Amino acid sequence: MLLTSRSHAEYRAMFDLSDADLAGVTLDCAAGASSFAAVASAAGARVLATDPLYAQGADALAARLPDDLVRAQEMHRAAADRFVWDWYGSPARYQEIRVESGTRFLADLRRAPGRYLAAGLPYLPLADRSVDLVLCSHLLFTWAGEHDHAWHRAAVLEMCRVARREVRIFPLVHLGPGEPVEFLGRLRAEVEQVTGARTACPPVPYEFQRGADRMLRIRLHRGQ
Repeated sequence: MLLTSRSHAEYRAMFDLSDADLAGVTLDCAAGASSFAAVASAAGARVLATDPLYAQGADALAARLPDDLVRAQEMHRAAADRFVWDWYGSPARYQEIRVESGTRFLADLRRAPGRYLAAGLPYLPLADRSVDLVLCSHLLFTWAGEHDHAWHRAAVLEMCRVARREVRIFPLVHLGPGEPVEFLGRLRAEVEQVTGARTACPPVPYEFQRGADRMLRIRLHRGQ
């Protein structure tokens, strides 16, 4: 899987985040080389990031990131009609953001390694209700062709386990053609039944992959 490098600004848009949403502790699952934890933490937020790739160490990630950025760029060029460039302005600006985000991530990983946990869904090395908000981008649903309904159920329930307040997941369509994920409705019903949460799929002010303009929002009821 590619080492992706999304920016703080992209996270704010794809998860429709306000400053109030970032009060408390935020967990970024499958964060890759995102600069969200670095930038948000520098602004005073408390953010943790998890990804199994962190076990490779900063030097190994720095070595592979340029090639992964080129591979992602080639993928987007090969299927240009599947993407909307309005949010970025141009493919060139999109690539600039990728490089900037990756650079910030690597600097922060070296400066504050304790912020980055080598772990992957559906198992998180965190206590129950230990964070306030959990974010997860471009893993669940995106890779539904590789991870089945049972895996998604386990992953979502694990995020709900560690969250006190809310879980947000983006996007809600398959990678590539952007087709809806057939088990999304069933999964929402199961999560609501198990956790007592309320789920919704509101639109967000971000669309890059065509049709990927909604997130799954899970609001937990835990008296906190």
